[in-house]
Amino acid sequence: MADTTPTAAARSAVVRRSAAPTAADRLDGTDWAALADELDAHGHALTGPLLTPAECRAVTALYDDPDRFRTTVDMARHRFGSGQYRYFTHELPTLVRELREACYPRLLPVARAWAAKLRAPAPWPDDLDEWLEMCRAAGQSRSAQILLRYGPGDWNALHRDLFGDLVFPLQVVIGLDVPGTDFTGGEFLMTEQRPRAQSRGSSTTLPQGHGLVFTTRERPVAGRRGWSAAPMRHGVSTVRSGRRHALGLVFHDAS
Repeated sequence: MADTTPTAAARSAVVRRSAAPTAADRLDGTDWAALADELDAHGHALTGPLLTPAECRAVTALYDDPDRFRTTVDMARHRFGSGQYRYFTHELPTLVRELREACYPRLLPVARAWAAKLRAPAPWPDDLDEWLEMCRAAGQSRSAQILLRYGPGDWNALHRDLFGDLVFPLQVVIGLDVPGTDFTGGEFLMTEQRPRAQSRGSSTTLPQGHGLVFTTRERPVAGRRGWSAAPMRHGVSTVRSGRRHALGLVFHDAS
């Protein structure tokens, strides 16, 4: 009778197939060359799915655990819009930490290419921890990872997430709910102040679990006299119904 006991190699293969994909695995499914082209052209670009629906629900549920966060911001109180968001402590949930660590090296080539076009400093090292240590040395020692919650009538004013002198030029927002089912409205907005021209606006609906990479402050645009910086701002349009949650990954810390 033939021996049907699985070999060690076969058992290992089964484990690999059944193991959940890591954050790096999911990012590997993104066409980064195409995403970089989209960022160059528009200052923002959608990724494929980075979180499963179950993971989205798990991250959303963290909002009701205040020990996870260093502070809560009421947007209406500060005239930032309407709604609420919370900044995580440095003890990030594993999934959030892994996503941030996996995104940084993939966004770094775009950041450096933009700096070269603008003849600006590119202080970002290969290692995220080394960059965050530079932030701490510059007095930017507070976590800037953010979980946002919007209800009916809530919105986010156009702004830029600049928390000190050290800035990484790209960040990521991940939609955690299903547009049209869990909420309506709440599109992600961006405006670009073009050189010697009127501002241009865009809106993006974030599919659940997908990320939007976008510029933190400005992007390079080509003109007759070479490259110039086009300042950009982002916000969220009014939520008409339901609840909208989003996870924000920022690659510099706050002062």
